[in-house]
Amino acid sequence: MAERMATLQVDGKPVTLPVREGSLGPAVVDIRNLYATTDLFTFDPGFTSTASCESKITFIDGDEGVLLYRGYPIDQLAENGDFLETAYLLLYGELPTAGQKAEFDYRITRHTMVHEQMARFFQGFRRDAHPMAVMVASVGALSAFYHDSTNIANPVERMVASTRMIAKIPTLAAMAHKYSIGQPFVYPKNDLDYTSNFLRMCFAVPCEEYRVNPILSRALDRIFILHADHEQNASTSTVRLSGSSGANPFACIAAGIASLWGPAHGGANEAVLKMLGEIGTVERIPQFIARAKDKNDPFRLMGFGHRVYKNYDPRAKIMQRTTQEVLKELGVRDPLLEVALELERIALSDDYFIEKKLYPNIDFYSGITLKAMNFPIDMFTVLFAVARTVGWIAQWKEMIEDPNARIGRPRQLYTGEKRRDYVQIAKR
Repeated sequence: MAERMATLQVDGKPVTLPVREGSLGPAVVDIRNLYATTDLFTFDPGFTSTASCESKITFIDGDEGVLLYRGYPIDQLAENGDFLETAYLLLYGELPTAGQKAEFDYRITRHTMVHEQMARFFQGFRRDAHPMAVMVASVGALSAFYHDSTNIANPVERMVASTRMIAKIPTLAAMAHKYSIGQPFVYPKNDLDYTSNFLRMCFAVPCEEYRVNPILSRALDRIFILHADHEQNASTSTVRLSGSSGANPFACIAAGIASLWGPAHGGANEAVLKMLGEIGTVERIPQFIARAKDKNDPFRLMGFGHRVYKNYDPRAKIMQRTTQEVLKELGVRDPLLEVALELERIALSDDYFIEKKLYPNIDFYSGITLKAMNFPIDMFTVLFAVARTVGWIAQWKEMIEDPNARIGRPRQLYTGEKRRDYVQIAKR
């Protein structure tokens, strides 16, 4: 097949650019030589029309509501596997055999403890510090405790660093939670699976035995799978850009966590709970629905629709069923959950929402589920970070091993002052 080319007219002269095809999704115009041949840059605020890298990890088709990890539909992975199986897939490109899965689970489980001096590190934070602030600092500090795995040129050290982060970030997240509520840290246990271990570290106390509810553990495991990766979003791009400079992997993941903290990114499920609190009761829903339909009213229903998915968020279907399982298991009676369920019913039956494809998204359901499981709202984004760490590491690893990778250096359209000469202060 002949190579596709695109032609651009610049000052009446044609410029020919190669078109590259992916295995799925839109083709791209390769503009790497555009500046050298035309003295022009492209202008794409937010990089929404720019492919910043070549990747084999995650594919999204927002129009069709498709999300694939290494080619596998997200619903199949969430229904049939567990989080560490998904982690293995994202890292190594294939689903593990039984032997590979057992070895990977063993390796992750035996790295869940953190250096004991990190407990003292936590004492430097105010008691009311936001858990995400604690996560940014503590994950970045891992490079000070595990400096024997920061040489990114060494494939063995890359593997050790990857294992350590997948294993230790749940421990740090649980420590951040415990610190914020004034309870003692709970050490991990090697006889528990990844998610059950995390729940125990979050909710157990030394004075009584804690038994992990398998339905809640499975629900959280699904949440982790659904959030494990999502292509080149803001936090993933942050990790890749940080890593392109040669920064150590712990610093790169800390940068990703900082990016995820933004309310426009990882804080969406927290915003859903705040919106439900604003609505307050089922009786007040009609007036807020009317406000949502009013173009002149700034109020927006959070947790409906998605920037990428113009169809139903494929993760939301699984999350909806998971939410129902959790609510049934716990028998939760909460006014905000009643508001949420009524909002869901309206959104799935109201012509306005159906025509505009404003379906409940994963953030709508995950916020409800995590609240029912007794996680405080300020831990929601932390849980997102625990899950997304796997995707970040896979993306970082892919970038480091790409022979064509270069340090990230976005360009700009400068609109400031032209050159001018310095004026002595007495003459200004």
